[in-house]
Amino acid sequence: MKITINGEEETIEKDSLTIIELLTHKKVDMPEMVSVEYNGEMLDREKFDTQAVTDGDKVEFLYFMGGGQ
Repeated sequence: MKITINGEEETIEKDSLTIIELLTHKKVDMPEMVSVEYNGEMLDREKFDTQAVTDGDKVEFLYFMGGGQ
């Protein structure tokens, strides 16, 4: 399937996988700290295990950083 991850089209040799499987597949460090935008909508963390990613989907991994003064 072809999906867009963080603005770049990628081909993954699976027909479908969940968000959590995609995070694992992409070897994302600290997946518990990542927010996910799925096809333009923020995805609730509770849905990471069940939301299927399929051909043509757009996924953004968002990392929020603390800091400043």
